[in-house]
Amino acid sequence: MSGKSQQPTFRGDDGSLFAQAPVAAARALIGCLFEWDGCSGWIVEAEAYSEWNDEACHTHVRPSARRFVDEHPPGTAYVYFNYGVHWMTNVVVGDPVTGERGFVLLRALQPESGLAAMRERRGRQPATDLCSGPGKLSQALGIHGGVHGTVFSGTGCRGFLQVRPSNPAVAGLLVAGPRIGISKAVDLPWRFYLKGNAHVSGPRKGR
Repeated sequence: MSGKSQQPTFRGDDGSLFAQAPVAAARALIGCLFEWDGCSGWIVEAEAYSEWNDEACHTHVRPSARRFVDEHPPGTAYVYFNYGVHWMTNVVVGDPVTGERGFVLLRALQPESGLAAMRERRGRQPATDLCSGPGKLSQALGIHGGVHGTVFSGTGCRGFLQVRPSNPAVAGLLVAGPRIGISKAVDLPWRFYLKGNAHVSGPRKGR
């Protein structure tokens, strides 16, 4: 993907990027630029989790997650510590028409700027090993539990820059498949990634 100087972007201050059902939002986030704490990267992989009929979603088993969705608008960061090892960066999403809400997990970024800081945090040199997984992504960007509840949309927000739909780097490359690292609702094809992108995580990486 090209840098900001070549790829026109605009900030999603109206929150429309997140005012969608989880699956639609996950698809829409692919190709967006995510900026955080002096670093940025193109989203090349994301997973959707819905509060409707999705046993893998935190709202299905965690009352605290249900309260969080009830009390926070779409565009809010939902960050949790996974298995006591990695911070996982999610964003609350929800369709105001159907009422379907949930989360989108950011699984992988293609680093764009701030690589020196990412390398220092990760203790890794190859760009393809900086953000090629949700735990790596959070570590590289310095995202932790203190970011939980931060708003990614609205005036003065920190976070997402939307890429215009005509972005040629994304067109025709989007692939859907099963989510990774879960034990329930494993057949739902709610993981989206860019085919052939070296920064994607998990099975079929690079295919």
